[in-house]
Amino acid sequence: MTSLLIAALVLIVLGLAYQQGAARSRALAGAGRLHSRPRYHGALVALWAAVPLLFVLALWGLVSGALEDWYIQPVVQANVASGDSLATALQRVQGLASGFGVSGQPAPWEIDAAQTLRAFQRQLQFSAIALGAILAIGGLLIARRRVSARLRARNHVEAAVRAALILCSVIAIFTTLGIVLSLLFETLRFFSFVSPAEFFFGTVWQPGYASTGSEATGGYGMVPLLVGTLMIASIAMLVAIPVGLMTAIWLTQYASRRVRTLLKPMIEILAGIPTIVYGFFALVTVGPFLSDLGDVIGLNITATSALTAGLVMGIMIIPFVSSLSDDIIRQVPSAMRDGSLGLGATKSETIRMVIFPAALPGIVGAILLAVSRAIGETMIVVLAAGNAPILRFNPFEATSSFTVTIVAALTGDSDFASPQSLVAFALGLTLFVLTLMLNIGALAVVRRYREQYE
Repeated sequence: MTSLLIAALVLIVLGLAYQQGAARSRALAGAGRLHSRPRYHGALVALWAAVPLLFVLALWGLVSGALEDWYIQPVVQANVASGDSLATALQRVQGLASGFGVSGQPAPWEIDAAQTLRAFQRQLQFSAIALGAILAIGGLLIARRRVSARLRARNHVEAAVRAALILCSVIAIFTTLGIVLSLLFETLRFFSFVSPAEFFFGTVWQPGYASTGSEATGGYGMVPLLVGTLMIASIAMLVAIPVGLMTAIWLTQYASRRVRTLLKPMIEILAGIPTIVYGFFALVTVGPFLSDLGDVIGLNITATSALTAGLVMGIMIIPFVSSLSDDIIRQVPSAMRDGSLGLGATKSETIRMVIFPAALPGIVGAILLAVSRAIGETMIVVLAAGNAPILRFNPFEATSSFTVTIVAALTGDSDFASPQSLVAFALGLTLFVLTLMLNIGALAVVRRYREQYE
């Protein structure tokens, strides 16, 4: 069953149930005043029909894989003996049944087992659809019969929406908690190989790949990565913040409506360009240009450097700062601006002394979003920074960052229980703490100016 068919089935059930509930409510409207509008009755009937269907489909999605393994495993065991080859054979049969195929020529018994598994999958799909449809029809009929003039349909629908919102909030909280705990547990495993002092204060990043995979060799100091990450992000923000803010101020305070309508979408196009394109642009165009410029003025600028990555990343982040700041500045009450101008202040003084401080909480949020985007960027740094995890403070030379090192640690054939891979979780937890500190600082600034202007 494809996702498109599932979505179509759910939409059909929702539309039919809503129409039945609304029609039933309109038919009762002539007999007396309804407690709730027909749309609430339609939504209530739709909920009664859709919730059982969604429950069955979710249950089918959770247990279908286990049922398929249970069904096909005896067939595979009859042809395979060892445990390792059993798991491989199961994967090959599942690959054949899904239509993706397998490497090499499949054995005749594998083809037969795949056909058997495919038939069982169709039976499971049909059973899930049939059971879900029966429950949906039953819920529709029961809810439609309960529709009456005094039914508090609005209260029930609002309670269901409130429960859905609470569920979404709980899922978001537990998802964040799960991410933090997974990072924390794997980081503790990493610290069983490498001491925290060496990791947080070491100045040499040169992981050694031992043959056993259970010991840490080389250097695991994160200071070069931290310096490289902050250097690239700082250069990016030195480009994005002034250009973005000045662009937002000019578009909102000085540009005509026609010019604003033309230029703002053009600036926002920068946010839609894939980061790999920015990285290629930095590698092919910006890097050689900066290198040639350095030769002209007498500076040794490497084509792949922190400066190259930071400049291109700053260009990419400009729409984040300008668009959000634009919207925030436009939300400042016009009475504040008119009052300042009426007291004799110039437009520039009004912007500097009234509009900008009033919009500062939102602007800080926009800048924080841009900083988080800069710290977490990977592709531009991979292509334009040089991937040299060496402690240096010269932006004209190659460097590396947390994200590039995480990608390098989690790719390849290394054992995921080895310190060479577990270090990625320690770096991820460090990035999380760094972002949290930025959030706390931004909240302090926002709270201060919000109290002043409320």
